[in-house]
Amino acid sequence: MNLFKKKVLVVGLGMTGVSTARFLANRGAFVTVTDMAKEDELGDTVSIIRELGVNMELGSHKNSTFENVDLIVLSPGVPHTIPQIQKAKGKGIDVLGEIELASKFIDQPVIAITGTNGKTTTTTLLGEMLKSSGFNVFVGGNIGTPLIGYVDRKEKAEIIVVEVSSFQLDTIESFKPKVSVLLNIAEDHLDRYPDFNAYVKSKCRIFKNQDSGDTVVLNGFDPLIRKCTENINSRKLFFTARKENEEGSTVNKKNIKLFFKSSCKTQSPMNIDLSGSGIKEKHNIENACAACLAALSAGGTLEGIQTALDNFKGLPHRLEYVAMVNDVKYFNDSKATNVDAVTRALECFSGRVILIMGGRNKGANFDSLRDTVRHITKKIIAIGEAKGNIISSFNDVVPVNTASTMEDAVFTACDSAKPGDIVLLSPACSSFDMYDDYTHRGKVYCEAVELLKKGGEKACDRR
Repeated sequence: MNLFKKKVLVVGLGMTGVSTARFLANRGAFVTVTDMAKEDELGDTVSIIRELGVNMELGSHKNSTFENVDLIVLSPGVPHTIPQIQKAKGKGIDVLGEIELASKFIDQPVIAITGTNGKTTTTTLLGEMLKSSGFNVFVGGNIGTPLIGYVDRKEKAEIIVVEVSSFQLDTIESFKPKVSVLLNIAEDHLDRYPDFNAYVKSKCRIFKNQDSGDTVVLNGFDPLIRKCTENINSRKLFFTARKENEEGSTVNKKNIKLFFKSSCKTQSPMNIDLSGSGIKEKHNIENACAACLAALSAGGTLEGIQTALDNFKGLPHRLEYVAMVNDVKYFNDSKATNVDAVTRALECFSGRVILIMGGRNKGANFDSLRDTVRHITKKIIAIGEAKGNIISSFNDVVPVNTASTMEDAVFTACDSAKPGDIVLLSPACSSFDMYDDYTHRGKVYCEAVELLKKGGEKACDRR
């Protein structure tokens, strides 16, 4: 793909937009970047773009800019359905996502992981399994370094492991993973998609270009995923609900058994011991199963897989234990930005949970959470823009209090907690009404818990 002297518009100035602009400028393209945010809202990003010597249009999207370029590259946060993009497509202008653009310059095999929940944990764990197996691995995509940022690296990896979101999959054309992983599909991002079916189709685009020489790793327990993939002819590995004639895995709390056909170099079934791993929750064991299958498919070793599992400690903001205060345990699950993630988190506890939830609702219906809340939760503390939705959804199930800040929510939880209780931040919503992102939200929560610790026996006294 020749970009020299091509007029290219980059839409969206997050980390991906900056990496894309740098990549294009390095190839002699005439680059313009545009973002709806104003200059004072973009912080250091503006100075980075200025150093690249490319044009900037901030605070609005000009129709004329979109219509007078050779190529448009979208960042993941920008919907491909905005009017300017649709009009540009109507004029025959190519519109690509960053993942699609990067893939045109990559020769190494790619493993791509998607799903509503568990993507980052699985991607990180898979990367560690392959590294422990002796491979030079790049891990990035929707986490860490954007895929476009890998292309110009001097040291090339042997295997590329990328997390991909539905937003990124919306704009692929020829992107073709050697191994793809679909962890699960649950309601999410319904503020961006017209309905759940559209979201499902977006996730399943990960298989769009795969063929019989490629591998797909699937959640066999999900009938929707089985239906969506019944006609693809890639090799299928199922990490839950594996049927007797299928390749894949079975699991219990002690070990994972991997079943491959006789063409595999190692005798089947193969056993992975979970007793020394920090992975204990049911949903994370499922993520580990998926990672094991993908790793073996890419040439990973049993020894490398076992080493990675034994050393894996989990990731921040995902059911992260924070502290014990007056015999009450506090957990940070800020990454739980949809209802399914909160359900999975609550199911890790036997009851007596005080749940802090809320933020900006992404179009989710909280009703599917009612039964889980009824059996496991003793109180909800609602925060953010979704407070009203949470009250109407749960006030006949458990008591619901509201809080105006995270510190207020934590202290309110402390007021209600008894020894042996759990206080869990698991929002079921995005963070953008109050915080920069879910990591910022989780950090503020942890800071509030630290204030409790400093209070000792009077921890719940307001300052």
